[in-house]
Amino acid sequence: MKSDALRGHLEGLLLATLDGARLHGYAVIEALQRRSGGALDLPTGTVYPALRRLEAAGLVASEWSTVGGRQRRTYHLTDRGDLALAAERAEWRRFAATIEGVLCAPGRAPEAVLG
Repeated sequence: MKSDALRGHLEGLLLATLDGARLHGYAVIEALQRRSGGALDLPTGTVYPALRRLEAAGLVASEWSTVGGRQRRTYHLTDRGDLALAAERAEWRRFAATIEGVLCAPGRAPEAVLG
């Protein structure tokens, strides 16, 4: 999937990926890939800056931990992040329903739509 198609949705996708989870950055990338059936294969140069923006906005918190002798930053949603995710999901449902109504409206003649 092209990164242009994700414009405006990346933060919501990251919040959803962290919903109920504590993940380090690469695990976030893997979860996005897995949950999207491989369609989302985002580079670290896209994901890590977005995680930092979410943290600066108070929607995500992080802490350092040592796993297998390596330092990793683990991310999780804050209470504000939970609220932002709920709002993002509601907005997505409205957006998807609107687009669905236009693209998939059965039995509507083009002239009825234009007129």
